[in-house]
Amino acid sequence: MEQAYKCRKILKGKGEGEAIVSTDPICFYLCDPKTGKVIEKGHSITGKTVAGKVLVVKSGKGSSVVMVDGLYQLKMQDNLPAAIIVRDIEPVLVSCAAVVGVPVVDRLEINPYEAIKDGDKVIVDADNCTVTVKRVD
Repeated sequence: MEQAYKCRKILKGKGEGEAIVSTDPICFYLCDPKTGKVIEKGHSITGKTVAGKVLVVKSGKGSSVVMVDGLYQLKMQDNLPAAIIVRDIEPVLVSCAAVVGVPVVDRLEINPYEAIKDGDKVIVDADNCTVTVKRVD
């Protein structure tokens, strides 16, 4: 099953990959740059990698310094997320994602936690304000 949803473009670009869904805010400084795995204890996606995935996340957290450093280190190891879908947008996440060039969208026409599950194939086309979800059974 495939479903397309409208969204709002925050940062331009297109990314696609397997979905990884986090109900917690994320600080990219708490990801291992060599593997892309979230290493923050108690986080909803601890031990899972964001590398090459479409990350569905509640919001960012942390200062701009730690966020941009975390994303920059992931970029240097080719372990950035392919795209980010944010439920609650905030300026630190947006500015840091802009520095490393990750597409970001928000305001999916449906709650992203209802539309996207871990493992779904997701295409984020920020330039055309669409998110396409292919359910993997």
